[in-house]
Amino acid sequence: MPSRLRARLRATLTAGVVMTATAVLPDPVQAQPTTAAPQFEQQVLFRTSQDPGYACFRIPAVVQTTEGTLLAFAEGRVLNCGDATDIDIVMKRSTDGGRTWGPLQVVNEGAGDTHGNPAPIVDRETGRILLAQTYNTGRTDSGHCEVPCDRRPHLQYSDDDGRTWSDPRDLSPQIMPAHWNSWYATGPVHGIQLTRGSHAGRLVFGVNTETWDGTRVTGNHAALIVSDDGGDTWRVGANDSWPIAFDGTFRQKPSEVTLTEHTDGSLLVSGREQDGTDLGHRTQTVSRDGGDSFATPFRSVPDLYAPQVQGATLRLGDRMLLSCPGDPDRRRTMMIRSSYDGGRTWESVDRGTVVTRDWSGYSDLAPIDDSTVGLLYEGGTVDARDEIRFARFNEEWLKPRRGADPTTPDHAVLGQPAAVLGGAERTSGVSGGALAFDGTDDAVRLPYRPQLPLDTKEFTTSLWFRYTAESGDQPLLWMGGVGNSQPQVWLRGEPDAGRVRGLITTREDATTVRSASVNTDAAHNDGRWHHLALRRGDGRLTLFIDGEPTSTADVPGSVSRNSPFGVHIGQSMDSRAFFTGAIDEVRVWDRALSDTEIAAVHRTNTGPDFDNVLWLPMDQVAAGR
Repeated sequence: MPSRLRARLRATLTAGVVMTATAVLPDPVQAQPTTAAPQFEQQVLFRTSQDPGYACFRIPAVVQTTEGTLLAFAEGRVLNCGDATDIDIVMKRSTDGGRTWGPLQVVNEGAGDTHGNPAPIVDRETGRILLAQTYNTGRTDSGHCEVPCDRRPHLQYSDDDGRTWSDPRDLSPQIMPAHWNSWYATGPVHGIQLTRGSHAGRLVFGVNTETWDGTRVTGNHAALIVSDDGGDTWRVGANDSWPIAFDGTFRQKPSEVTLTEHTDGSLLVSGREQDGTDLGHRTQTVSRDGGDSFATPFRSVPDLYAPQVQGATLRLGDRMLLSCPGDPDRRRTMMIRSSYDGGRTWESVDRGTVVTRDWSGYSDLAPIDDSTVGLLYEGGTVDARDEIRFARFNEEWLKPRRGADPTTPDHAVLGQPAAVLGGAERTSGVSGGALAFDGTDDAVRLPYRPQLPLDTKEFTTSLWFRYTAESGDQPLLWMGGVGNSQPQVWLRGEPDAGRVRGLITTREDATTVRSASVNTDAAHNDGRWHHLALRRGDGRLTLFIDGEPTSTADVPGSVSRNSPFGVHIGQSMDSRAFFTGAIDEVRVWDRALSDTEIAAVHRTNTGPDFDNVLWLPMDQVAAGR
């Protein structure tokens, strides 16, 4: 669409204040009543049908100004939803805490090029709002920017509460070293101003960049950009670099970092991690000197389940909040998860508060008042890029902090008690007790420890099960990630297909993903106890049911790299399937047991006490402490 026509359309929209209608969206999960009433409301803020001239809106960012105004930014993508198309930076303002919003305002028009990655920061000493952003040459198709991409950082500011904006200026001479020449991204999420310590007043935002040596990308860098003069000048502060090997592999790729100041003045820096060999899709570090350096390299958080996506953090009272989808495979189920220890640990998905079970993607958080938060996020019933929504909620709407879960012991060397979820109860087992699962929310989840990932090892899993379910996937044991491309190991009943199945998915290098599965010829859902074992060894993947083997060829590679990592009994990792029945004596060895040893496990319900990675007798449940 020609820019003059787009301008006319925008002029029509700006003739008066637009009050955005509240959308009909799935009911949010409600917390238990507290002293104040839980409050949650949301509306669609950017959508092509209500904001003509654009094919797609993406990449939300939101801040509250010193006058209490909320500024919601997004990329207005003109031709299509591609990342490198004709993109404008657009904005809407709210002067009543996000209840109503003014019309769409174009802050920076791409005019055929990509102007995006908004990263707004409010200087609370002067009231100035600064907006870091990046430019690159635009495309007319929906393809990505070709590597190396000609992206350069720019900055605009507003001194009238976001009503008008300065001309952009190129920040490349100050914050783009020559070797950051392949990729450069500001934010995209709000930056912060420090309020404590010797660096109080400093402005900080995050960038991620890559290095190109003329033939390939050789390094990834996550860095903080700081200013001590209100944004007049900027410099590179903390930087963490990760080399990329000739075969394309790397340990981590921290990107799209979000910053939160602790009460002691240190900074939690939380980012997206994508395709590194370390486990997990979220990665973190801290800075204790105002963003000048990182205290440690970034470290991934394997059991913080999330897809590969940007997220946002914000401190609210004694909590730290994280907005991010909770599905570890795909961008859906936007959640708010809390940390009560400054971001060292985070609530699991069963403890987090669900905003929507729709598709959902990028997000940002901003304070509205002492107990109310604004969430700006991508969402949709068909695709996460359908629209951008704004939600208001108070702390009482969030789930209250839950006490410790009941546990069942893990007798493996260095084993830790496993959480018993949903009220799974003891029942009679093969010998002694077992655990019964209701198929709704019952499960057993092991805390992460380095011994659990099986990587490229040979291994054997073993358990007893009984069930009568006639439909639905019936997960028995799940180790690793989920989906078609994440390394994983699982065992499940598939009564619809008349079988019990074991599967592994492996990753061998930067791009090679393979799967192999083996199954029985019956569902074994007769309500009787059956012994099931899956063995990887001697180039074969073998499934044993009641001592009888069926095998297929193994596939090379790791069964536990690149993905969020969890070990679940009676539950799929994405929480979309639960087992109905009973499970007993779950064991995993990090070696291939012989046929004779597996037969002995089936015959006597005992096995080797060495090489145990996991050993859950499932016959005891202790109250949480």
